[in-house]
Order: sequence, then structure tokens, then C-alpha cells
Amino acid sequence: MAPTVLITGIGELTTNDDELGQLRDAALVLDGERVAWVGPAAQAPDADERVDVEGRAVLPGWVDSHTHLVFAGDRTAEFAARMAGEPYQAGGIAVTVAATRAASDSDLADGVRRHVAESVSQGTTYLETKTGYGLTVEDEVRSARLAGEYVDEVTFLGAHLVPEDWDGDEYVRLVCGEMLDAVAPHVRWADVFCESGAFDEEQSRAVLQAAKKRGLGLRVHGNQLGPGPGVQLAVELGAASVDHCTYLESNDIEALAESDTVATLLPACDLSTRQPLANARDLIDTGATIALASNCNPGSSYTSSMAFCVATAVLQMHLSVAEAVRAATWGGARALRRESGDDAIGVLGPGARADVHVLDAPSTTWLAYRPGVPMTHAVWRKGTRVR
Repeated sequence: MAPTVLITGIGELTTNDDELGQLRDAALVLDGERVAWVGPAAQAPDADERVDVEGRAVLPGWVDSHTHLVFAGDRTAEFAARMAGEPYQAGGIAVTVAATRAASDSDLADGVRRHVAESVSQGTTYLETKTGYGLTVEDEVRSARLAGEYVDEVTFLGAHLVPEDWDGDEYVRLVCGEMLDAVAPHVRWADVFCESGAFDEEQSRAVLQAAKKRGLGLRVHGNQLGPGPGVQLAVELGAASVDHCTYLESNDIEALAESDTVATLLPACDLSTRQPLANARDLIDTGATIALASNCNPGSSYTSSMAFCVATAVLQMHLSVAEAVRAATWGGARALRRESGDDAIGVLGPGARADVHVLDAPSTTWLAYRPGVPMTHAVWRKGTRVR
């Protein structure tokens, strides 16, 4: 039996057990993979081990609900061209598809493992990742299988781009049929890139409806490169999240506010593609739920730093620190439908998964106050200290 661990000396504890829950002079007890107790340090029960964090801030581990970690190669040439003024276009994905198809299983696995370790070292304790750089039945299954060995949630994104030499509608039929049937046992979610240059509304609807019929939860890439149907389609079909949300009309914001669909914002991607930053302030003020995620991928957002996303949300998207931290923890959990019940993530309360992030700072404010400075002091993932 794993020893119980008392973490004490907490200067500021973010729990997310209410809207922006924080405690001062707090402590918590970890019992195996779960949080057993949270409260004032003076009332803390005994435990087998005691860790004094000496006034540091403690929060739930980051929940990165949108990544693309199964890939080979890089797209530095595309990035350099974009920084020189060329626009971002969805078709650049094809470069990564070619490299990924040519890579061995071991090379792809090494890449996923390396990026997961990099994320965890910065306080990320729960990760979603997508397929979508294979785009053949065999390569999509391979991507899903390899991802499942290292991350917490896997999403099928066969509808990432229409491969070269394919008619769009013919490829959608493959995605909805043979490819979906082969990949479904390895994934929990299905996604579609509903965007100009990728899949139109009719094609996206077909993919999502087929996935829903197959028992998968739904996610949508939408409204990244311009106004479009992605948000409305996600809300209509009950998707757990619609991601990017860079270009929103007022009716998109209202639809999100009146639904359970989370708006997952990807600020590092917006910066890398030189798109406007998503309108996080209006989304929150209207009543929508937002998440922040890294969108770690080789083309449009090659970062695993959730702290960078939080700092950007505060400094440039007009969120408070508390709002940004909540979006990067509880919001990501909500986007994955893991924010409550047994084994909840993104929260620190009795029964929640023991995912703990200790900052080398007295408060979460320092994440934006000192942007770009490493802040992670210690990390527990499922009750095991990993940093």
C-alpha cells in the first residue's frame, strides 16, 4: 500500500472546488492516487510522509486538452516563412503526414514519450492527444495505439486534411467507414478540422455523426482561420469542445454560452500563426466555459508550455490570473468531461486524482508576473512524485 503524503506549508492553494476556490495556509493529504483531505494546515491529519513546500503556491496539475504529439519531422521552414509574412494555411499538415508515415514505430513512440516528459516537467499531469498525421487506415491505427501507451486521452482525427490524390467526399467515406471502425477501439473521442482548406460543414457533419453513432465523444477544430460553421456544428451535435474559436460572431458566443460545449482556446497557436487572439473576455462574460490548451504540434504551435498559455491569456487576452489558471486546469478537465465525480482532474478535493503542481513562487500571480521564467518546483501525478 502506498504511503499517505501530507503536503503542508502551502502559502496559496488553488482547489477549483468552487468557481475560483483558493485557500491560504493550507495543506492536503494524498492517499495513493487520490486526494484524501484538504483544509487549513492547523487541522491537517497525520500521514506517513510529510512534505513542507515552505510557503509556495499549489494548484491542480495542468490539463492539456488539445495536443498533436504523434508526429515525425519538423516544419521550421514553414515557420520561418510565416514569420517573414506568408499566411498560415491548413495544407502545411501534409508535410508532417509524409514524415510521420515514413517514421518507424519506435521513432514515433520516442517522440511522444519525450514530449509527454517535457509536459510533465512543467506541471502538466493530464494530456489529450490526437491522431491525424497518418491519414491511412494503417497509420491512423498505429498513431492511436502508440498515443494510448503514453497519454491519458486519445482522439481520432482522421479528418485532419484530405490527403493528396484523394477526392474530399471519397476520403470522408473512408474516414466514416473502414478507418473509424479500425481506430475506434483505441480512442475515446473523434474530431474534425472544419475549416476552409480542410473539411466543409457537410463533410464535417458526416464525420461527427458517424463517430457519435460509433459511441465516441465529439470534438471540433473550428473557426480558426476565419468565421465558419464549426462552433454552431459543435453545439448542435453536443460536442464536448470546439477548439481554436479565433474568429467568432456574436451568435457563436451566445451559442457556446447556452450550451455545455467548452470553447478551448489555443493562444500559442494564435501567436505562431499570427492570427488574432481569441476573444476570451467576451466568452467568459457571456457565460461560456473556456479551456486553455497548448495545441502542441510541429506546424502551428510547437510548445508544451501551459504556463506560457496562461501568461498570454492574462497579459494579452484580458483574463485575470485566477480565470486563466482555472481555464488551464478545471476548464481542460471540463473539455474532457473529467471535472467531477470519482477520479476528477483539474481540481484538488477529496476523491480527486492526486495531480498536484507546486510553483516555486508564493502565488499563481507569478505565472504572469514573471512570464517565461520556469516556475515548476514539484509535481505529483496520480499520487506519485514525478518531479
